[in-house]
Amino acid sequence: MVCNRCIKVVKDELQKNGIDYEDISLGVITFKEEVSNENKEILNKLLKKEGFEILEDKDAIIISKIKALIIKNIHQGLEKPEHQNFSKYLTLQIGIDYSYMSKLFSELESKTIEHYIIEQRIERAKEFIIYNELTLSQISYALNYSSPQHLSRQFKQVTGLTPTEFKNIGQRQKLDNI
Repeated sequence: MVCNRCIKVVKDELQKNGIDYEDISLGVITFKEEVSNENKEILNKLLKKEGFEILEDKDAIIISKIKALIIKNIHQGLEKPEHQNFSKYLTLQIGIDYSYMSKLFSELESKTIEHYIIEQRIERAKEFIIYNELTLSQISYALNYSSPQHLSRQFKQVTGLTPTEFKNIGQRQKLDNI
């Protein structure tokens, strides 16, 4: 689950099927008590139907946590103090050495954490551009870019378009497809 829409879908499915849970956040469902094998099977089917899966593999869970924290910060502006870089933030939040997380992420996702962060920032920039409420300078500031030129250069590298060209076309990806 990497977006609020995902959380809502999972909550609805759990409630419809009478499966008690304590909390649902990005990428994590906390249950009030141990989930029976029968309910785990039902849950697995429900989640698969909606395009999700249960992660029980330790490495997959770490990757999911990394993605959720990055998305929370970039798309919802939550949690990470402005002055703190992502490596320190992820280390503090997950409690694992950043070099280990970075290596694991690269191996399993075929891209670096830094590249994933850039992709998420560009998706957020696309959203700002489509809504047409902020200038490029304001967008670059909101996304912690050093300058509008830096944002424009990175935007072109990732999308193949300048922000202005994108504005004329205006197409975004779903967060869970990145």
